Amino acid sequence: MEYINAFWIGGVICALAQILLDRTKLMPGRIMVLLVCTGAVLGFCNLYEPFRNFAQAGASVPLLGFGNTLWKGVKEAVDQEGFIGIFMGGFKASAIGISAALIFGYLASFLFEPRMKK
Repeated sequence: MEYINAFWIGGVICALAQILLDRTKLMPGRIMVLLVCTGAVLGFCNLYEPFRNFAQAGASVPLLGFGNTLWKGVKEAVDQEGFIGIFMGGFKASAIGISAALIFGYLASFLFEPRMKK
């Protein structure tokens, strides 16, 4: 049963995001921000960890895990640095993932020939 949860929870979240795309005027970027913010709110309410334990990898598929990582980073930085931690924590916690995305995106731009749609 636990093995199945990882797939269907992530699939349900992705299906809900697709429904938002199809039935509302929300653009993909706004839906992604909504998912990240949902992960941060779940972390703030101490609901993300029980959700992650239940859904396993399915919880991190649609950006919820990134939002929770940002929340954890901000929380730790505020505990250590005070008010300034609000601005520093998210960057420290997510720097590796963001750096990897930038580096691999840059390398991919050399390997492939991007074209603008007209």
